[in-house]
Amino acid sequence: MRTAVPMNPANPAALLVTVDFWRVPRRRIGHALARVAADRSALRHVPGLTFVKLLGTGSASSLGLRGADPCQWAMVAVWETPSAARSFERSAQVRAWSVLAEERWRIDLHPLSSRGRWSRQEPFGDPTATAAPTATATGTKVAVITRARVAPRHTLTFRRAVPPVVADLAQAEGLLFAAGIGEAPIGLKGTFSLWQDAASLRRFAYGRPAHSEVVRRTPEVGWYSEELFARFAVLGSRGTLGGRDPLLALLPDPTLAGPPTLTTR
Repeated sequence: MRTAVPMNPANPAALLVTVDFWRVPRRRIGHALARVAADRSALRHVPGLTFVKLLGTGSASSLGLRGADPCQWAMVAVWETPSAARSFERSAQVRAWSVLAEERWRIDLHPLSSRGRWSRQEPFGDPTATAAPTATATGTKVAVITRARVAPRHTLTFRRAVPPVVADLAQAEGLLFAAGIGEAPIGLKGTFSLWQDAASLRRFAYGRPAHSEVVRRTPEVGWYSEELFARFAVLGSRGTLGGRDPLLALLPDPTLAGPPTLTTR
């Protein structure tokens, strides 16, 4: 699952971030792997795309190969403008994935805060440099991306510390969706999660003992050689995953940069 595509020119504050999930039938897993390998190079040349990662996915409650789902793939993309994202919907890459996939779910996001680095870059810029559109309003749905490169010498202690946290995550009040994401099944860990509101996220981050303990120990143990935490306002979503859009009932009239193309087979 080594599918990273490192690039990002200076970006004071990303205007639009899109997250796509594609679900492919088991018989097409090999084709999906080939598609990821081909897109890694091709995506470098997409106009207006300042940062992109093609990612394997899995359960947010498991680590490593055991929790990986080879039928589900994701893409995190940062766009200079909404029009660049719209143009990408007509690209060969989107058409190819639409043929492969049974489902596609896309979420449009605006960065609210970001700290840390991803592949030695700050992909979401400095969100505090610009005002987010109604993003801080009470009740706004919130998305979170976490990503860490675990230092090899701390792999075992990290694996022991994480199970109570992921168990808490599965039961967290206000959690709408969560998935594990990563460029590789070992050493590169991440999550994508959606929350009912910022208050729900804060309760999990600081009100649950297991998570608070990991946060407290992180600087003293030094588990990570690189880490990133980013929070986003949810602008809209389109498509399905597992037969439904987790946000459809919450966002009946989403604002999107462009409609995903879906082909069900």
